[in-house]
Amino acid sequence: MKYAIAIILVAVTAGLMVVGLFVTAQAGGTIGIAKGSALHTAKASTPDQALNNLLADVQRRNWDRAFANVVSTGGITEPAFIQDWIGSNGSVRSFSSLEGFEVRPLHETNDEAQMRVHLHFSSPVGPIEDVRDFHLVREGDLWKAVWPKVEIPSVPAQVIPVTYLRWDLVTGSAGDEWGAKNVDSPHVRIISMNAVDSAQGSVVMGEVTNEDTVPAFVTVNATLVDGAGNAIDEESSFDKIAHVLLPKQVTPYRIDFPNLSLKNVKNVHMDVKATLVPASADPVIGVMNQKIETDSQGKSVLHGDLLNQSGETVNIPHVIVSFYDNSGKVVWVSDGYVDRALLPQSTEAFAVEIPKSLAPSIHNFHVVVNQYSLNNS
Repeated sequence: MKYAIAIILVAVTAGLMVVGLFVTAQAGGTIGIAKGSALHTAKASTPDQALNNLLADVQRRNWDRAFANVVSTGGITEPAFIQDWIGSNGSVRSFSSLEGFEVRPLHETNDEAQMRVHLHFSSPVGPIEDVRDFHLVREGDLWKAVWPKVEIPSVPAQVIPVTYLRWDLVTGSAGDEWGAKNVDSPHVRIISMNAVDSAQGSVVMGEVTNEDTVPAFVTVNATLVDGAGNAIDEESSFDKIAHVLLPKQVTPYRIDFPNLSLKNVKNVHMDVKATLVPASADPVIGVMNQKIETDSQGKSVLHGDLLNQSGETVNIPHVIVSFYDNSGKVVWVSDGYVDRALLPQSTEAFAVEIPKSLAPSIHNFHVVVNQYSLNNS
């Protein structure tokens, strides 16, 4: 009997090994694999295989092997290729990792191919999705990717005059309190609120303004209440708001209630809190070339460029946009992180998605840029 059990265990183990090898071989050609996997790299005899090999090595950060899948005549250097993937200057990309990908062919001939890839990155600000189109060519028996030449930003030495406003916060002695010094919290006000159902749940959105003459750190909370007056859920705007508001500045806010429908909600209780903080009006970031377009996937997207007009690097630019209908009502608030650092006197493109059903009703929009700099954190 003991020999029968041993034979069964050996047979089951061998069967699982065979199944594991089969599943790995099938998965390698279509989706991303976990970083650090020891998956054998197949010969790049097809464009699909070449691109999967390249992206799998990017996941493992095996840069020499990844760059070996790039044509040598494209003008791209290996350091520039690596920086294109891992970012620099403390950007979101430099803290991100490629978690997975899906490859889809667009067009293929005997010697050339166009492939579209959905890239899935993990980052400190949450999952980041990217879509890239790749051009591949045949070199002998192998296929390789044509990588566009990457221009590494270089900021020349220069003097940038500083003319921005600045507010410092002077605290008293340990025994002093704000009330004793007649220093009140900044006066901020919610100027609009709109609650809607979305594909992911309920959304409460609108705008807040700082009506004071001093800067404020602002947070907005919302509580959904049922017909009996009981709280269903409470959430905060978290990062979908420009928390530091200068005097007279307006910011969008958005509060998400995942998997909740407004059909059971009788009322929405709003709460805005403001704290006095030191702040400055620098770096100044200009928003240019804003245009709503339809991208290659059929999604409505607001595209534009950010211009850093200061002499300070913005490591993580964060764009928040409020969209209005023709009556001036806020019908949606969307945001997005730019995964490249915004260097002094330089520009970076941004894109913020709009729900397709709302795109025809959008009449105007307002863009706010959050500024995260490592030396100020």
